[in-house]
Amino acid sequence: MKKWIRNGTIVTASDTYQADVLIDGEKVVAIGTDLQATDAEVIDATGYYVLPGGIDPHTHLDMPFGGTVTSDNFFTGTKAAAFGGTTSIIDFCLTSKGESLHSAIATWHEKARGKAVIDYGFHLMVSDANDHVLEELESVVNNEGITSLKVFMAYKNVLMADDETLFKTLIRARELGALVQVHAENGDVIDYLTRKALAQGNTDPIYHAYTRPPEAEGEATGRAIALTALADAQLYVVHVSCADAVRRIAEAREKGWNVYGETCPQYLVLDITALEKPDFQGAKYVWSPPLREKWNQDVLWSALKNGILQTVGSDHCAFNFSGQKELGRGDFTKIPNGGPIIEDRMTILFSEGVRKGKISLNQFVDITSTKVAKLFGMFPQKGTIAVGSDADIVLFDPTAERTISVETHHMNVDYNPFEGMQVCGDVISVLSRGSFVVRDKQFVGHAGAGRFVKRSTFARP
Repeated sequence: MKKWIRNGTIVTASDTYQADVLIDGEKVVAIGTDLQATDAEVIDATGYYVLPGGIDPHTHLDMPFGGTVTSDNFFTGTKAAAFGGTTSIIDFCLTSKGESLHSAIATWHEKARGKAVIDYGFHLMVSDANDHVLEELESVVNNEGITSLKVFMAYKNVLMADDETLFKTLIRARELGALVQVHAENGDVIDYLTRKALAQGNTDPIYHAYTRPPEAEGEATGRAIALTALADAQLYVVHVSCADAVRRIAEAREKGWNVYGETCPQYLVLDITALEKPDFQGAKYVWSPPLREKWNQDVLWSALKNGILQTVGSDHCAFNFSGQKELGRGDFTKIPNGGPIIEDRMTILFSEGVRKGKISLNQFVDITSTKVAKLFGMFPQKGTIAVGSDADIVLFDPTAERTISVETHHMNVDYNPFEGMQVCGDVISVLSRGSFVVRDKQFVGHAGAGRFVKRSTFARP
């Protein structure tokens, strides 16, 4: 049956206007004020914004880390994402040195198969840029449709790659049209500071932040940018948390280099004092990069408003406090890094950004959906409401108020880092390719409905 969304306000990255949307099957087939569709199911959107579905460019579902596995798998994680207005995610596929890239990709496909309730794609981690890997990347990009590559500059002896690996990956990405992402922290410096802290008996969660200072993020960001310029390639810096990194990205963009940046809700509204909470509660806020001093928040909001940073990802990497975060009692290095963010990404950005005048409504759509689609080869199939695009649509009530809480969220985790936060703006219904996943705040989707999205190569947005 066709669906006819009536009486809503359509909001895209460029326009806000009153119009109806007609959906036939999986696609938007008409937009206008005088539509005729007698055979369509009518969906009343009076008082709601009609938004393109959010695209979360940064998730970690069913991911092994630190001797445990993230608590959200591809079913629980994508279900929670849908409740938050997200209709597509791009998850990180980890690799191991000596392992075929295609073998790692097959493992991630198996994790998602039959579970995802919304569409998904993969970024591919590159840990070793030997001749075989560099050759295999051509098939990954052109045949698998995985057109973004992740290099870690941190987590020494675990995930961290050296500068040669990063540089070779950048060169290969330029040749193939792939976008290279970096986790930009100086892993060698962090390793030294961490060993020193433990030797001095400093084991509480706050030392996770003290041993990963903003200077280490700024330095690594600048180094990655310098290598990108040398390779004449393109770079996307994930989870930017501080002014030091923002400054490096701003300088690169002023020079016209293909450098882009992402921040996350946690860095926009939380600060380093959360790690000081007593009774080991600070462990709930251990992720990397760590939370920063509060003044960095204004810099990040300004960077989003001015286009220095282009996207907001969740970096959703959920671990239960009980039994998982608690692994680090007495040694902060054993606290699994990450937090549950996927469900609250869009509401926090709307409530704290749009409602408080830090970004515009159209920028909100651009940051949470459109720019992601353009950077990662999904536009115009995803990221907008237009004739011919996938009918990934969110009905959003801009006046609804709620309190974020573990008692009401849908993530498979025993705490919420934004517990008690009052927000304005809420997701009412969500359609993924024309089918309801959430309807009137009730889950009506099903496992396996989400499809893998093969993405096109990098084109400067």
